[in-house]
Amino acid sequence: MSRNISTRRAFLKKALGTASCIFAAPYIVNSSFAKISSANEGVGVLAIGVRARGAAVAIGATYFGRVVACCDVDTACSDSFLAQLSKYQKSKPDIYKDYRKALERNDVDVVTIGTPDHWHTKMVIDAVKAGKDVYVEKPMTLTIDEGKLICKQVKETGRVVQVGTQQRSEYKGMFLKAVALARNGRLGKKLTATVTVPAAYGREVEPFSTSEPPNTLDWDMWLGQAPKVPYCRQRCHGSWRNWLEYGCGPLTDWGVHHVDIAQWAIGAENTGPLEIEASGTFPLGRQTTLDFLLGKKAPQEMPNCYNVVRDYKARLSFANGNTIIIQGVKGKQGVLIEGENGSIFVNRDELTGSPIEQIEADKKESSWLLEEVVKLYKGKQPDWDKPIIRIADIMPTTHMENFIQCIRDRAQPISDVFTHHRANSSCLLANIAILLDRKLKWDPQVQDFIGDEQASALLSRKQRAPYTLST
Repeated sequence: MSRNISTRRAFLKKALGTASCIFAAPYIVNSSFAKISSANEGVGVLAIGVRARGAAVAIGATYFGRVVACCDVDTACSDSFLAQLSKYQKSKPDIYKDYRKALERNDVDVVTIGTPDHWHTKMVIDAVKAGKDVYVEKPMTLTIDEGKLICKQVKETGRVVQVGTQQRSEYKGMFLKAVALARNGRLGKKLTATVTVPAAYGREVEPFSTSEPPNTLDWDMWLGQAPKVPYCRQRCHGSWRNWLEYGCGPLTDWGVHHVDIAQWAIGAENTGPLEIEASGTFPLGRQTTLDFLLGKKAPQEMPNCYNVVRDYKARLSFANGNTIIIQGVKGKQGVLIEGENGSIFVNRDELTGSPIEQIEADKKESSWLLEEVVKLYKGKQPDWDKPIIRIADIMPTTHMENFIQCIRDRAQPISDVFTHHRANSSCLLANIAILLDRKLKWDPQVQDFIGDEQASALLSRKQRAPYTLST
């Protein structure tokens, strides 16, 4: 190990040690963190996928160090990112199109991943096997089997992986308060959590025209493991979530945020449902879509238009007697948790319901609730209300702070891969039940369907060479 790398890592250890003080004493502005940014020290970050949300996450990480490398298959995205990044750090990162080369760098400690969903699994696995800690956007995987693979690799490597389900860390702790109330029996013994998310992102059904990709874009690598198809603008930046080849629409994109909270609240964060019933519509029809995913229809035979489910509803029944309902709606979105003793509703704007109102009116009860929230947050004490420090016009999120502190103490982050995999699986199970148009039975320990080979075939996707998963 070179002296420079050794010195930088010693500084990193010291800086991360200071991070723990921030959690113990919120509201204190610690000048050493301002120096981290100005001196370009701290964690070395590789930012993969730097458009939109991916750029925001990577820039948030500069609070704790600097971006030493960035990677995007579209140079237009990396150019835009560099322009944004220059406001927050003086040094310019090296640019890559192939992230695997960047993973070989000794000065990369942390990898942030903000790519489309179908790339997440391979990137996470490659990163943890390279000895890096990872912050990956949600949903973590495109399929259930991919989630199993990530959990296996994270266990074997011992790396810290934080998933971007930031409702566990942010929004003034409202989601954690809701979870604490439900888990402590304040709503009753038998619970139903109803999750409402957008019914659809796009409703176009006419085939889109294809064209040559922009000169800045490596279209083959953007497609990665997904089927090889001609470029069309609607498949790519911004609207890729409307295609089953790359995502599953709002059912997983928004659904996993709220299902994560719902599953935690009903005490099923480490398991899965026993039965799944669901309904919904697919723009190309249920059977055509099913045949495509099962490999009975070639990509060239499919109309070139949006194909994810819309207007859906699913009911998931768990072994503890509790239930989750997932529903696509046009109106208010969030999580409604109901029991025989009362109900509460929570989203990013509000936490309402008579149980919470009664507790917040009582000092002793309010103190109890905050103690329960800290327990849920694995003993750490985040500050949701006030900024700790600002660099230019950004502030690091509590979720990113939790990730960095867990790098220091090697603890599980608040949005660990294991519970996230279970929440994402519930959303994907709902999608499979809609595709098959029948009630499905699931073994949450084996993580496979019971007596249904066709359903089991939908747990994974065929991988296109040379972008197959390395396990």
